[in-house]
Amino acid sequence: MLSPNALRYVVLALGMSVSAATAQDRQIRVAVTVAGTPQAAWSLWTTDEGVRSFFAPGSHIDLRVDGAYEIFFMPSAPPGRRGADDMRLLAVEPHRRLAFTWNAPETLPQARAQRTVVTVHFTPVGDDSTMVTLRHTGWGDGPVWDEAIGYFESAWNGFVMAAFKHRVAHGPIDWSRPPTLEPVQLNAIEHLVPRASQ
Repeated sequence: MLSPNALRYVVLALGMSVSAATAQDRQIRVAVTVAGTPQAAWSLWTTDEGVRSFFAPGSHIDLRVDGAYEIFFMPSAPPGRRGADDMRLLAVEPHRRLAFTWNAPETLPQARAQRTVVTVHFTPVGDDSTMVTLRHTGWGDGPVWDEAIGYFESAWNGFVMAAFKHRVAHGPIDWSRPPTLEPVQLNAIEHLVPRASQ
């Protein structure tokens, strides 16, 4: 059972202001550079032990294309309500690229019924560091999707990537007492196509 403080990090606040854009116009992009090799960073994203040390307290990973990539924010909840149940791996390029399907939280049922795509790239920086870049794409159009992208900007930028950075620097997260984390970037939503001025 997660503490109330842990749930606060897992169930992030909604309501971020996101300007309307078409689905093809935007992505979430968060990049962090951490100490260690791409192999070490890869292991944290692709093993149950690694994922549970920063992403969520539960998981089920079958590291192969079309294998499971399930992240359980509430592992004791019934199946289908644990978090990212039934997500699948789309690409597995060891130490270079990982891609998986993703769903929205239960509070956004219309978006949750669909799937988006998360891609994580691992790029060596010198001999002893790695840039890990997460991109979340595949957004639909309309207010529900605007709310979903706002939610996930907060989730990836303010929690997951911040927790990953913290994990590399300080060791595994204690889910009974998660650390206070700051967003990695000021803004993680990118508009891929220039928007007409308003």
